[in-house]
Amino acid sequence: MSVFKKTIFLIFSFIFLKIPLFAEYKTAQNVLKTKILTIQNPDGEKIYVEAEIARTGEEKERGLMFRKKLEDGKGMLFIYDYDLRMSFWMKNTIIPLSIAYITKNGAITGIFDMEPLRLSPVRSTRAVRYALEVPQGWFDRAGVKENAVFLNIEDVLK
Repeated sequence: MSVFKKTIFLIFSFIFLKIPLFAEYKTAQNVLKTKILTIQNPDGEKIYVEAEIARTGEEKERGLMFRKKLEDGKGMLFIYDYDLRMSFWMKNTIIPLSIAYITKNGAITGIFDMEPLRLSPVRSTRAVRYALEVPQGWFDRAGVKENAVFLNIEDVLK
């Protein structure tokens, strides 16, 4: 086979092999395990949210990027192995979000709104273990308050 034919063969092979691999990658990213989380406000009111669980570096890095919608009552919980001052941005994220930073004991320490595609970071005010992203304004609409506590945060780790 001539060099020209080999080159053409390799180019076409690469193109046809890459498209299915990319499609699989994209599909795999959208299939994360979900859990129903229970939030209890200081007054005892309970609120529920269905959260996709982002544990691996790849899942956390991708987060909610490229999503076109996110329904109220749904979100993504980012889990870290240790407490740290977190910082999130909205690179490639086209839906407006709110984020709650959560301690290892499940207490919400801060809730912040984040604008689509904005690259400036939204930082936690202290070291936390988890972050929950939901549609912007959902915490207010659902009545979730700062100092509310996730009752079953430990169940997510199982």
